[in-house]
Amino acid sequence: MTSRHLFAIFSDDNTSGVVYKNKSLKRLIINQLDQVGKTTITELSKELNISVPKITSLVNELIEDGLIKDNGKFDSTGGRRASVYGLVSDACFFVGVDVKRYYVNLGLLDFKKHPVSSKDKVPFKLENTPETLQALLVIIREFIDELNPAFAKDRILGIGINLSGRINNTTGYSYSYFHFGEEPLSAIIQKEIGIQTFIENDSRAMAYGEFCSGDAKEARNVLFVNIDYGIGLGILIDGKLYYGKSGFGGEFGHVPIFDNEILCHCGKKGCLETEGSGLALIRKFKEKINQGSTSSVMKKKKDLNDITLPDIISAAKNEDVLSIELLAEIGEKIGKGIAMLINIFNPELLILGGTLSETGDYLRLPIRSAINKYSLSLVNTDTQLKISKLGEKAGVIGACLIARNKVLGL
Repeated sequence: MTSRHLFAIFSDDNTSGVVYKNKSLKRLIINQLDQVGKTTITELSKELNISVPKITSLVNELIEDGLIKDNGKFDSTGGRRASVYGLVSDACFFVGVDVKRYYVNLGLLDFKKHPVSSKDKVPFKLENTPETLQALLVIIREFIDELNPAFAKDRILGIGINLSGRINNTTGYSYSYFHFGEEPLSAIIQKEIGIQTFIENDSRAMAYGEFCSGDAKEARNVLFVNIDYGIGLGILIDGKLYYGKSGFGGEFGHVPIFDNEILCHCGKKGCLETEGSGLALIRKFKEKINQGSTSSVMKKKKDLNDITLPDIISAAKNEDVLSIELLAEIGEKIGKGIAMLINIFNPELLILGGTLSETGDYLRLPIRSAINKYSLSLVNTDTQLKISKLGEKAGVIGACLIARNKVLGL
């Protein structure tokens, strides 16, 4: 079955009346199977409050479409043995593209949300130029072209792409990168690749990946703080992602916490990112070296301008004193900002993700200390603080899942 036919099953374009209603009911069936894994006609009828004959008819159509299958009979407590139905893993696929500052992670998810292929840390430098956009398109095309033939391109229904900055995931516009004209970025990429494309803020996509596949699966109110070169925030309220009116909710890194003269890349001064981010860590590291401090990092890098965030993280993991001290310093400042979030949201779980979270307790402990110092004890007592379970995989998984939800209308 081609992607055009599969997509038509989920698209409401040019449909009305009985056809529209049947498509909506099919989505309900798929959503139920998505949640429970497998079930019977009787259970579907009871759960969705739809008659058994109608459910049977719709299930048969979905079987013909190749989206669900009969997994055989199971022993019931009485009466005839009933057939159990579930989704077909290789019915269709979804691509996730997580764009980082210096590389791109890509992955493929099947219909049952299983990761089936990935390509990590493809070299790439994120710059706001047409040439950079073309380079990204080449990376995406190559990933799709190199896939196992079993994951045929004509069964890839959607691509999810994560970018940092201000993203409106409803309209498909990116206002921080590749905003060169009136056409939405998602539409531009879709024309070039030939597959329906959706874009999302990287922190929110990482948060969604963690919410669905990491430590937050059972939680309802969660904050995911993405600590990388900048700082982003994903918010889960009552089990749902929070976007804000225009889709820009979560610009945590640009909260004006500090009274300083450091100009943030957003154009304002005093933002949290100016003192508590990967960029701030690199700046402080260079300042200390210029003031005479020593570090094992300089044994590997001749030029101070070549120092990267992974260099400092690696040094900290190898007990480099300067790197550890600076992580503690920015951790305390990030923790002060997080304390404010805890006072506002009172979350049950707070997850630290992003590149800097790889430093583990070197960052987590000063953050925890600052939270205890600056947030109300009655509010933070029940808030768990964890390091991301998925790490680098969170963004790709989130991108795939968001594309899947958009296409399927779930």
